[in-house]
Amino acid sequence: MKIQVLALAFLATAAVGGIAWVFIYPLLSGERKAESRRASVARAEPTAARQAEKTQRSRREQVEGTLKDLEARRQKEKSVPLSVRLAQAGLDWTPQKFWIASGVLAGACFLLAMLVGGGLLGAAGLAFAAGFGLPRWTLGFLKKRREAKFLKALPDAVDVIVRGIKAGLPLFESIKVVAADSPEPLRSEFLAIIETQAIGMPLGEACARLYDRMPLPEANFFGIVVSIQQKSGGNLSEALGNLSKVLRDRKKMKEKIQAMSMEAKASAGIIGSLPPIVMLLVYLSTPQYISLLWTHPTGQLMLVGCVIWMSIGVMVMKKMINFDF
Repeated sequence: MKIQVLALAFLATAAVGGIAWVFIYPLLSGERKAESRRASVARAEPTAARQAEKTQRSRREQVEGTLKDLEARRQKEKSVPLSVRLAQAGLDWTPQKFWIASGVLAGACFLLAMLVGGGLLGAAGLAFAAGFGLPRWTLGFLKKRREAKFLKALPDAVDVIVRGIKAGLPLFESIKVVAADSPEPLRSEFLAIIETQAIGMPLGEACARLYDRMPLPEANFFGIVVSIQQKSGGNLSEALGNLSKVLRDRKKMKEKIQAMSMEAKASAGIIGSLPPIVMLLVYLSTPQYISLLWTHPTGQLMLVGCVIWMSIGVMVMKKMINFDF
């Protein structure tokens, strides 16, 4: 009898202890609170992920919108006015001054050709080439030379901006440092950015307009990076650092292409210079034999046709050995 009572007491105690362990111990030990905390954190993770995804999508849409706006503006500006071309060449001339100089050059060449007995057709052709072709070729040559100087100094300028931003300077102050210490034409272009921003234009748009004065892909890259950062935020020093690396890689690629195409350029130069050299040598040896080319009407017509065909051949060869990348 006493053993049965003890067994019932033990079973009752074990039952009460099990019930307490199941229902009371989690409350006292904090396990229930920890489980609820883990559940709340687990429920918050999808919300945070959705918020991050929404932010990333919004930033991507801003970047795409900025790129579309820049591309649309480039498509509208296919025809470049003469005043802009003069500015791109680094000249402070007005279009009227350019046309007056071209007209004076054409008139001088026409009179010179008539005085040496070149005939009316030859004089007109020479005047057209001197008044229309030579000034435009000179303008293009000055523009390319200025662009080459700009490309040579741009990677170092971007590195200066990156170091300034990492040191705590604002982007505008870093651009001022570049404008103060860089060589021409980089100095004048960054001074134009500072002046444009000083009159109230946003810095991103002022940098994007660099491409209008310096129509180079590298200048376009710089304007796009700054414009996107101003609109959507981000690590500007890292973006500009990557841009500097891209600019240096493009420079190396361009130099490699130039080295690989030098043989073709030398061949084109030799082939293109042979006819005038032969004509000069024949004129020095027997002038009466070749002077029919510019004294006789048929010879003048043949000479004009030769010049046209030679020009077409030179342009075709130039197109074949120039690589865009």
